[in-house]
Amino acid sequence: MQYFWINQNNNKKLILFMNGWAMNESAVNHLNKEDFDILMINDYREINYDLLKIDFSKYEKKYLIAWSMGVYVSNLFADFLNTFDKKTALSGTNKIIDDNFGIPLKIYNYTIKHFSNESKDKFLKNIFLDEKKDITINKTTKELQDELISIKNLKIKDLTKFDKAIVAKKDIIVPYKNQFNFWNNKNIEVEEINAPHYVFNSFKSWNELC
Repeated sequence: MQYFWINQNNNKKLILFMNGWAMNESAVNHLNKEDFDILMINDYREINYDLLKIDFSKYEKKYLIAWSMGVYVSNLFADFLNTFDKKTALSGTNKIIDDNFGIPLKIYNYTIKHFSNESKDKFLKNIFLDEKKDITINKTTKELQDELISIKNLKIKDLTKFDKAIVAKKDIIVPYKNQFNFWNNKNIEVEEINAPHYVFNSFKSWNELC
C-alpha cells in the first residue's frame, strides 16, 4: 500500500483518493486540483495502516473519493473514514468480489489464475471501451496478480458508510447491474452516468466528485 500526495499545498480541504487496482496518479492527472490537498492510496499488495498515523487535524473539510477496488479496500479504515465530511464511491461497492454486488467470484478467480500481459491489455480496453486516456501501469504481471490475490484475502469487519455512489452504466468490470443492486435502497445519493468503468473522463475537476 503506497501513499502519494498528488497535491500538498497547505490547503484547508483534504481529498483522500483510494485508487483502483493497478492504477497510479496517471489515472487522474487531468483533474483540476483547485484548493484541495489530495492524498492518493494505491498498490494493495501489502496492506498497512499508516493512514491512521497521519495528522489530518488541520483540515477543515475531509472528503473520501474511492474508485473501483479502492471502494472495497476503504472498508479496512471504516471507523476512521466514516468521520469524513463526505464519502463518494465510484464504479465499485463495499462487496466488490460478489456474484450479486460486485465482480462474480468465478470471474475474479479465473482472472487471478490466468493473469497475463494479454489480461492487462484486455482490462485496459474494457475500462475505457471507446474512450481514451493515457494511463501508465508500471507493474509487472506478477505484481498485478499479487495485488488481485491480496485484495481477495482482505479480512473485512466493518463497511465504509458512503454518502454518494456514482454508477457507470457502461461498466463491464464491476457490472452496472451489480453496482445498482448494491447501492439501491441504501438511503444514499446514487448518480448514474453514461460512462465505462473508468469514469474520470466525465469530470474535469476533483470538486465535481466531492
